[in-house]
Amino acid sequence: MAAQSSSSPAQTTTTLALLLVVAAAAAAVAAEAAAVAADAARGVRQVNRRGPYLGVVVPNGFEMEPLLRSPAFSPAKKLPYLDVAGRRFRFGTIGEKKLNSGVTTQLLLTLFDVEGIVHFGIAGNADPDLHIGDVTVPRYWAHTGLWNWQRYGDGPEKELALESNGDYTRKYGALNFSDYGVAGGGGGNLLNGVWYQPEEVFPADGTPESRRHEFWVPVDGRYYQLAQKLEAMPLERCVNRTGTATSPATCLARAPAVARVERGCSASVFVDNAAYRQFLRSRLGVTPIDMESAAVALVAAQQGAPFIAIRSLSDLAGGGSAESNEAGVFAALAAQNAVAVAVKFISLLS
Repeated sequence: MAAQSSSSPAQTTTTLALLLVVAAAAAAVAAEAAAVAADAARGVRQVNRRGPYLGVVVPNGFEMEPLLRSPAFSPAKKLPYLDVAGRRFRFGTIGEKKLNSGVTTQLLLTLFDVEGIVHFGIAGNADPDLHIGDVTVPRYWAHTGLWNWQRYGDGPEKELALESNGDYTRKYGALNFSDYGVAGGGGGNLLNGVWYQPEEVFPADGTPESRRHEFWVPVDGRYYQLAQKLEAMPLERCVNRTGTATSPATCLARAPAVARVERGCSASVFVDNAAYRQFLRSRLGVTPIDMESAAVALVAAQQGAPFIAIRSLSDLAGGGSAESNEAGVFAALAAQNAVAVAVKFISLLS
């Protein structure tokens, strides 16, 4: 799906071609992607003649809607859709969670002439020093949903099965469930503990079947450096700013800000648990927690594509924030701020 996005500074107008691919049923599409119909292939070639493009990957329609309403965005007029493998792709979502986001990113990079990927959306927050509405740009992403679950009775000194083969490691984690008993922990728990595991990556330009392990996947160095220019940009702090007697404005205690941070993490888990949030923060040093960014990062790493993720904080995961309503009220504000930062970043690339 080809589209154009315009940014209009005071004296100049910059037009940057964007590519958005929608996979409401990404896994099903992937199974058919090898057999792209002839007319769809012609459409893809027609789009690619205007490339290369910037790939824009968005988790869902809620997070993409502010982009579609942005004055910086205008859809392509001659190519309103592409029909790939019998499915019509329009503006929409990649589908939440790791599988959908990874499959859709792979389709994007396989079918289209893409020079880099910008991923944006909202996220939970693990850093109590940041606030709702702040927009984070991590340097590294980890997938924290790949576990090696130890047998009951085994401790951190006990080698994991197949660890000696290089398949597993005791480097990351260890989440010990007995540490979280209501009586203070330490008394043992049949769930025992888990160690987080790096993903296997097989680079597209590498030796066939030659793997490397990736836990902290870096974003593109140039993209991350460029994101420094975003840190002073103003962001929205109020929901329904105009307000009415029946629907008053709701504002954050302070104006949100953009922050480049060191680490973010993803898993197919909605984290609304303060103890687990604190574990992720203290053990791994993460700030945003989401379901998709690490999958996009891993596919980009496998394909050698430049990548960055921009995530706006909608809540302090598990509660405890000074803001009383958190995501229920401020998710839309967070999504708006994520889009504002993404659009500004895209303008800096042109």
